[in-house]
Amino acid sequence: MQIYVVQPGDNVDMIAEETGISVERLVTDNQLIYPYELAVGQALLIAAGERAPSRSISVSGYAYPFISRWVLEQTLPYLSELPIFSYGFTYDGELLAPYLNEDWMITAALGQGVQPILTLTPFGVDGNFNNNLISSVVNNSVYTENLIQSMLTLMGEKGYRGVDIDFEYILASDRDAFTAFVRRVAEVMRANGYHTSVALAPKTSADQQGLLYEGKDYRALGEAADHVLLMTYEWGYTYGPPMAVAPINQVRRVVEYALTEIPAGKIDLGIPNYGYDWPLPYERGVTRAATINNVQAVRIAIAQGAEILFDELAQSPYFLYRDQSTGVEHEVWFEDVRSLQQKFNLIKEYNLRGCGYWQIMQWFRANWLLLADNFYIDR
Repeated sequence: MQIYVVQPGDNVDMIAEETGISVERLVTDNQLIYPYELAVGQALLIAAGERAPSRSISVSGYAYPFISRWVLEQTLPYLSELPIFSYGFTYDGELLAPYLNEDWMITAALGQGVQPILTLTPFGVDGNFNNNLISSVVNNSVYTENLIQSMLTLMGEKGYRGVDIDFEYILASDRDAFTAFVRRVAEVMRANGYHTSVALAPKTSADQQGLLYEGKDYRALGEAADHVLLMTYEWGYTYGPPMAVAPINQVRRVVEYALTEIPAGKIDLGIPNYGYDWPLPYERGVTRAATINNVQAVRIAIAQGAEILFDELAQSPYFLYRDQSTGVEHEVWFEDVRSLQQKFNLIKEYNLRGCGYWQIMQWFRANWLLLADNFYIDR
């Protein structure tokens, strides 16, 4: 496959002729909308063929039960695992189901040979991660066993094939108790034919400070779990200053540290499937970025007449625009096939187990075609 960057004066007919593919294929693969306008600086995937779903890496993608059935149907052929978001729990270890029933997702995944995964999260009543919930369960063996047995029963009933432990903001004082909790979950799951993964905040050193990092012991968790997901995204985030969501220079630092603690064959690289649109000027504690998908980002650039630029250090696309209706300036960072290729290169460079997407709720066809070109075999 090739990546073509749109130049001033380009149109789809000219690009198709120059690259030797049909206009229909160019339009479909890049999700262009009639009349097929382009943004200068837009990266287009030029795909001559397709790949079969025979993977050399593991691929997972988180999804909520309200995902479009069509989007899930399109995405499943590219996945190995489908972590369904999410189950919660009470202070005494009672398992709490998602607000919407997920049975249809489990059936769809199993029908395509994809492993459905029970994702466990400590969400409080406000919908945010609650470290008091974590403390209550990981420090009480009775509550821990209640939760594990409830998961085990549910997994047998519903057809889940594994559990993913996605706990964030763990207190530093709970670090060892959390590791023991993961170890116990993994032992029980393994004994019953299931596997256990754990999501890891993006650390770059063992003693990294901060609530996201201090409660997670990379080496011990890597030993306890069957595999881990590095959450290598959210450098640019809703309430932070404008910047790349997953700058490759920062992602590389996390991977290189992780490899000093965890075998490469246990590590999945986290990949964001979204971007952010910040109103300017940015004011800490006030400014809130809008979450957008990658296709939407390009459509905003086209609608606003903005040129898409590419940051060489972060290896990420971005652009600036002044909203024509409000006069407010904006800065947008997102992912395209150029930034994704850099992440795929990192997986290959370090021979990682695979990758995990947060999240697959929006269809980005070019990503999956590029992934297949990197890691799947020819038809």
